[in-house]
Amino acid sequence: MNYESLSAITSRMREAAVHGEWDQLIELEQQCSRHVSTMKPADTAAKLDEPARQRKIQLIRKILADDAEIRSRTEMWAGQLQRIMQSNRQEQRLHQTYGVQGGKA
Repeated sequence: MNYESLSAITSRMREAAVHGEWDQLIELEQQCSRHVSTMKPADTAAKLDEPARQRKIQLIRKILADDAEIRSRTEMWAGQLQRIMQSNRQEQRLHQTYGVQGGKA
């Protein structure tokens, strides 16, 4: 089932985000996008019996939960990165204005 594969990819993406493996996350996101684009046409034509439909719903919920965790982790990382960049800009301005570097005059 395509959703099984997609769920496996999003699980790996979540793990990469949890561990701060951003390059791995980017590679997996590209793989996920390719997988979704290939499964869209087949998914609309598929007729599922009740157990298969319930499994699909379960997998979609897991995929969405993984996505929420990934977004949370990447937003935290982006916030940290933004704070670091702002701090570096402030330090550069201080250095340019007062010749101060690293908080020392």
